[in-house]
Amino acid sequence: MTKLNLVNGYYVHPSAEISESAKIGEGTHIWNQVQVREGATIGKNCSLGKDAYIDLNVKIGNNVKIQNGVSVYYGVIIEDDVFLGPHMTFTNDKYPRAFNSDWQVCSTRVKIGASVGANATVLAGVTIGDYAMTGAGAVITKDVPSHALVAGTPARIIGFVCNCGQRLKKTQEKDNHVKMICTECSEEHKIAIATYNKILRRKK
Repeated sequence: MTKLNLVNGYYVHPSAEISESAKIGEGTHIWNQVQVREGATIGKNCSLGKDAYIDLNVKIGNNVKIQNGVSVYYGVIIEDDVFLGPHMTFTNDKYPRAFNSDWQVCSTRVKIGASVGANATVLAGVTIGDYAMTGAGAVITKDVPSHALVAGTPARIIGFVCNCGQRLKKTQEKDNHVKMICTECSEEHKIAIATYNKILRRKK
C-alpha cells in the first residue's frame, strides 16, 4: 500500500490533489484521490477518506473525520469534532437549475461534535446542532437541535444522545427543561421541553 507523505506537517497520499492556496492543519491525513480546492481551510488532526472532495473556500474545523466519497461543497461549514459518514451528501442550492447563472449559495453548518450517518443527505441551509446525530440514509430537510437523534425521510427526532453518542433517558421534568441522563456514561443534560415534545407528538 502506498504510504502517505509528510508535507508541511500534514500527511497526503500521492494521488491527492491539493490547491496551493488551501490551508491544512498539522497532523491531518489526506487519503487516495482526495481533492482540496482553492481557499479551503482544514484544521488539525483531521482525516479525509478516499475520494473526498473539499470545495472552494470551505471551512473545516479540528479533529474532523470525513469518510470515503464525501463532497463538502462551497457554503458548508464543518465545526470541530464532526463525523461525516461514508457517501453522505451536502447540497448548496435550494433551487438548482443547470442553466441558472445567478444562483445564491445557502450556508449549511454542522456544529461541534455532531455526526452525520452514512448515505444521509443534508439539504441546503440546514444547521445540525452540537452533538446531534443523524441516522444512516436520513434526509435532513430542516434544522436539527443539539443532542437530537434523527432518522427517516424526511428526518424526524426519535430521541436524544449524549456527547459520547449513547442514548439519553428522561429522569425529570423541571421548569422549561427535561433532565436526561446518558445510559452509558451517566452524564446529565437538559433539553428544552418544546424540543423534547417533538418526539412525543409523533407517538400519539
